[in-house]
Amino acid sequence: MAKYLLAHDLGTSGNKATLYTTDGDLVKSKVYSYDTNYFNNNWVEQEPEDWWSAVCSTTKEILKDIDKNDVVAVSFSGQMMGCLCVDKNGVPLRKSIIWADQRAAKEADFIRDKISEDKFYKITGHRISPSYSLEKLLWVKNNEPEIYRNTYKILNSKDYIIFKLTGEFVTDYSDATGTCILDLNTLKWSEEIISITGIDGDKLPALKESTYVVGGVTEESARQTGLAAGTPVVCGGGDGVCAAVGSGCIKEGTAFSYVGSSSWIALTTQKPVYDDQMRTFNWAHIIPGYVAPCGTMQSAGGSYNWLKNEICKIETKEAQEKGISPYQIIDEEIAKSPAGANGLIYLPYLLGERSPRWNPNARGAFIGLKMEHKRNDILRSVLEGVALNLNIILEVFKQYADIKEMIVIGGGAKGKVWRQIMADVYNLKILKPNYLEEATSMGAAVTGGVGVGVFKDFEVINKFIKVESVQEPIESNSKKYKEIMPIFDECYHSLEKVYESLAKL
Repeated sequence: MAKYLLAHDLGTSGNKATLYTTDGDLVKSKVYSYDTNYFNNNWVEQEPEDWWSAVCSTTKEILKDIDKNDVVAVSFSGQMMGCLCVDKNGVPLRKSIIWADQRAAKEADFIRDKISEDKFYKITGHRISPSYSLEKLLWVKNNEPEIYRNTYKILNSKDYIIFKLTGEFVTDYSDATGTCILDLNTLKWSEEIISITGIDGDKLPALKESTYVVGGVTEESARQTGLAAGTPVVCGGGDGVCAAVGSGCIKEGTAFSYVGSSSWIALTTQKPVYDDQMRTFNWAHIIPGYVAPCGTMQSAGGSYNWLKNEICKIETKEAQEKGISPYQIIDEEIAKSPAGANGLIYLPYLLGERSPRWNPNARGAFIGLKMEHKRNDILRSVLEGVALNLNIILEVFKQYADIKEMIVIGGGAKGKVWRQIMADVYNLKILKPNYLEEATSMGAAVTGGVGVGVFKDFEVINKFIKVESVQEPIESNSKKYKEIMPIFDECYHSLEKVYESLAKL
């Protein structure tokens, strides 16, 4: 009789429930979408009860054709860097301020007045930024004092669902890293950060390993979800770090890249990577004893999607008529342009930039346009610009690890043309696994299996994933991109003052 692992991936647009067998087979998945409220220019909130409704609905759907008693564990991957204030009964006191919210700029400045950027970076593994939970909690304290006063714990998305299932207030180390209150060196809440910011440390949940079995599903939550009462609930982790496990990035020096709307490169190390320019940051890994250094850019697949929607209307129409993906036709055009796009450079900063620039005012640009440029050069330059930007992050990590290959996941990994561009820009072998968009849920499922003892260790991920194709770098192309790389960097720096001026318009 088959046994199952149920993983919930609580993302920004919805929850994806995925069922795996303990042999590593994907059985089925269900998605439940929920709303995100964007307002006041850069405020972004979600209703936590929507998360719970999503988990209940998808769980019931997943369990329709199996015996609920055959589910050996439920685990989670979830959006990070949020701030949900709940009372002693776990009742939300307001909507959750999610990762994308940038309202806490004044609170970030307040922290900078109390501690140097470098010291903060060395304690938390991250920069001071409105993106993180600490700044958001300070905003609540400063602007909604009654809610702050009544807050018993602050939670992230998966932590709230764990409470709903078990009645326990916990978080794991990976999600705790995203609060910027965790001391990454000791894996304890930082007394120094708590002291200098004046937050109440008692409002922070208990810290646990990602493999920790929080408890069993309660009778009430069993009734609402369809799970068997007593089913073990395992902490799981933040979505980006679960993706590391789900992509097989589980050993010292292994690297992977997720290419979706945004994109990141991350690796697995035993110690944090502290970049002298703070271009990258660090998460506590799902796997005990490891760290996941990371750099995330804002608009990777987002740039390609913009290209499709705004520049490639002809290709999109043709694709609709043929019943194929427009990206397939666009890729055919891109392949006609040589490496370097005949000297055309694209800066992929359509949404400002996090790593490696950390400049919210950065803007996109095509630089070097000439009369002889063809449409396919413009298309190719967009994919190259994303890869060149990610390569800056990769070069930081190459100083600390001997990286010879990279696993690439996410929707952007589907296209062979883009994978070849990545191989050539990075001068690395690019590995495409069998599952491109299941890494986060797969990482959560494996974490659950290790937690309940079904799996001995995280090496079992090799039962789940298989490499389907490999792109080897083309030497002449890699040489060309090496020549372009410093020009790409100079293009950005030459426009920094222009970006400041544009931001004032």
